[in-house]
Amino acid sequence: MTSQARAKRLGDRIREELADLIHREVADPRLRLVTVTDVDVDRELAFATIYVVATGPDERSDEVLTALEGAKGFLRSELVHRIHLRSFPQLRFRWDYTEARGARIDELLDMLDSAKGGNTENSEG
Repeated sequence: MTSQARAKRLGDRIREELADLIHREVADPRLRLVTVTDVDVDRELAFATIYVVATGPDERSDEVLTALEGAKGFLRSELVHRIHLRSFPQLRFRWDYTEARGARIDELLDMLDSAKGGNTENSEG
């Protein structure tokens, strides 16, 4: 087992190299404007969970994840050449909903502020 700090450093390195590979080496048009937002590597270095987003409609998530699954073998083999480890983690791709959730929370907070402001004006008058 490795330390959490080492797993985090490896995740950061995989994120950087994978972003470069997707933008420079992968020809699949479905992977245009894809951003690798985070990579979580487990402490055993068996799996790297890669979180991605893409500009465009939310429906693109299935298309992008399918394209990444199709390119998984190529991406992993290229990463093996760039990052030297005795055993390289398997890649798992996930859509990163963090931005959408944050936007929804902001929207809900704005609605609460609006409702609160409306009630305050009515109670003062």
